[in-house]
Amino acid sequence: MDVNVQAMIFEFVAGLGIFLLGIKYMGEGLQKSAGDRLRDILDKFTSNPFMGVLAGIIVTILIQSSSGTTVLTVGLVNAGFMTLRQSIGVIMGANIGTTVTAFIIGFDLGAYALPIMGVGALLIFFIKNIKVTNIGIAIFGFGSLFFGLELMSSGLKPLREVEAFHDLTVSMSNNPILGVIIGTVFTVIVQSSSATIGILQSLMLEGAIEIKAALPVLFGDNIGTTITAVLASIGATVAAKRAALTHVIFNVLGATVVLIFINFYSMFIEYIQNIMDLNPAMTIAYAHGIFNVLNTLIQFPFIGLLALIVTKIIPGEDVEVEYKPKHLDPIFIVQSPSVALDQAKAEVIRMGEYATKGLEETSLYLNKQHNKNSDLALQIEGALNNLDREITSYLVELSATNFSETERNEHSALMNSVRDIERIGDHFENIIELVNYKISNKVDITEQGMIDLNNMFDLTISTVKEAVIALEKMDREAALNVVQKENEIDKMERKFRKKHIIRLNEGACTGAAGIVFADIISNLERIGDHAVNIADEVLDDRQKH
Repeated sequence: MDVNVQAMIFEFVAGLGIFLLGIKYMGEGLQKSAGDRLRDILDKFTSNPFMGVLAGIIVTILIQSSSGTTVLTVGLVNAGFMTLRQSIGVIMGANIGTTVTAFIIGFDLGAYALPIMGVGALLIFFIKNIKVTNIGIAIFGFGSLFFGLELMSSGLKPLREVEAFHDLTVSMSNNPILGVIIGTVFTVIVQSSSATIGILQSLMLEGAIEIKAALPVLFGDNIGTTITAVLASIGATVAAKRAALTHVIFNVLGATVVLIFINFYSMFIEYIQNIMDLNPAMTIAYAHGIFNVLNTLIQFPFIGLLALIVTKIIPGEDVEVEYKPKHLDPIFIVQSPSVALDQAKAEVIRMGEYATKGLEETSLYLNKQHNKNSDLALQIEGALNNLDREITSYLVELSATNFSETERNEHSALMNSVRDIERIGDHFENIIELVNYKISNKVDITEQGMIDLNNMFDLTISTVKEAVIALEKMDREAALNVVQKENEIDKMERKFRKKHIIRLNEGACTGAAGIVFADIISNLERIGDHAVNIADEVLDDRQKH
């Protein structure tokens, strides 16, 4: 290999690596400095598509990654926190927000890259304050971005003299689809649209490419960035798959429309460059920014149509798990506290049914080791946490109203039951972590050990299910059955623990398998305790009457 070519490749690859590292650090530092409440921003400020666009812009600026925002959005849709229509607005906003990186690069700060990195490093290593450290990480990333860009530019400089590259740029000017393919493929490979744009800006700065050849690559970059969301949606809910497909359709449509008018668009960008006296890197930034804003303005009125199209392409139920409560209407707290109490009870029962479902999925994961079971169980656990907060808050507000003695007792029972149901979620999450440990460390539990675990799982699931029924119907008989079953769970736990010790002594079971086994039955026993707490609320209420 020619030494100059080798040096060029090494310099370019090193520059690209440092550039990507810079984007990562800058995004992480900004995100942590913002209090890591990006999920809350997307959850709370997406009441309509327009607010969704604004939320998408803000979050993408903070994490410096449209892919990151889209993946976060897919996760929220997957969990039921966000509707498909809301997610489309966020995805549009993410495309606009990601252009900020290109504008940052457009300011030629390469000469100051190393001092900026030095300041960031000083803040990271010598200031023992977490907030200052996070700011230092962002500053270090900011400097690394420009240092990487300088290395890339230096590595790409010889391309001006390479005839084959010159021919390629001429081909991209004459055949824009070639440029789109190159931009798409490269962005898919490096998983960063900002990197593709950074390379384009470097090539423009070195005079190795003209705007007419660069624009198709820019559009391809917008298509390539959708792959991250597509990958994130694999194995997710139907609604999450639809959100990812929306991102693909939105970006492909935008690129297609502008490609049709590529000659007009390139002349328009050259006009903007001349009247504003933009440097080559800033020209690319404006081309990217204007394209994404125009794309959003054109497609924003058709959000409903986009949602309809992806729903037709990917049919099925929207979500398996809804994080948000269905029954808690605050208007009833003032107008009819007794109705509000019924609403809260309906939500607690729904929460209890989720807990039962989460336990069932955890049992399936233990036996079949399919990720879809653990993923669904963890989604349910997240839903239980959120419902715990929402229901508790609703009941606290409701406590200020005038209740009869019966209603007061029921209110107290619900307050206590919510906490117990949430704790059931914590325990089956613990079991999932134990199964993950079992899988990753190739820990084998004996056949008899698995039989014992499944017997205890079945009894625990049945106990929780009956506790929820007892609470729903305030059924004393069902509550007494729960108490009886919980006693059986306690006996099982003691019996299985003794059998497990015998297996250990006989050498039939490894120490690691013994730890996993013992911890699983311990968590199941604790779940039984929480189920009996719920039953006790029913029995106490009945005794008061």
